[in-house]
Amino acid sequence: MYRELAHKKLNSIAKVIIGVVIVVALAFGGVALYHVAHESAKEQGAASVRQTILDAAAQCAAVEGAYPSTLEHLENSYGLRVNHQEYDIIFESYAANFPPSVVVTPK
Repeated sequence: MYRELAHKKLNSIAKVIIGVVIVVALAFGGVALYHVAHESAKEQGAASVRQTILDAAAQCAAVEGAYPSTLEHLENSYGLRVNHQEYDIIFESYAANFPPSVVVTPK
């Protein structure tokens, strides 16, 4: 009888340990999933900002007959608003008749 009681006690301890391990694993999985989703959202945001800048540059070329030479020109003349605290932006203009090269990366 003592063996049966000890065996039942070990079984319930094992069940509790397994439950705790499962909860901890799920918590780590949730944190990892959140991190991946957050990084993906940041990358999508950067792609959206890049496309917005290119669209504004195309509008500038249509209105003025030349692509802008600086990002500041788009911000000042075309109402472009970019969150410079969230994104690093490299804007390179080669010639007035070619679209600028735009690289946007999240910080």
